[in-house]
Amino acid sequence: MIAALLLFACGGQPVESAAAPVETASSETEGPCATAPIVTWDSFGKGFITGTCQTCHASSAPDRHGAPEAVVFDTEADVLAQAALVLEVATGDDPRMPPEGGVSEDDRARLAWWLTCAADAP
Repeated sequence: MIAALLLFACGGQPVESAAAPVETASSETEGPCATAPIVTWDSFGKGFITGTCQTCHASSAPDRHGAPEAVVFDTEADVLAQAALVLEVATGDDPRMPPEGGVSEDDRARLAWWLTCAADAP
């Protein structure tokens, strides 16, 4: 759903990084993930989570700045287990995470694509 909204908001075109071409899902995929870029843990998630979220949401963070103890993002599985929560607070019309901001709309779109379409990726 969020990926479909993001595609609509972007005029139906995937957001592309200037650093690398974006591969999209095959035409056999149905739904909002059909035209979304393929975004994986290795191509996006790991770097984004490490650089943006683990300051507060790593189990080893020296100061979690009030982050709930149950919200830990040490691994891909940790993030995917809480995908609905991450989508709610870090993407969409009114993102609240990270609280200090600083995340580009392109990266928020990639985060939504990854969390929404991860199961559909080859």
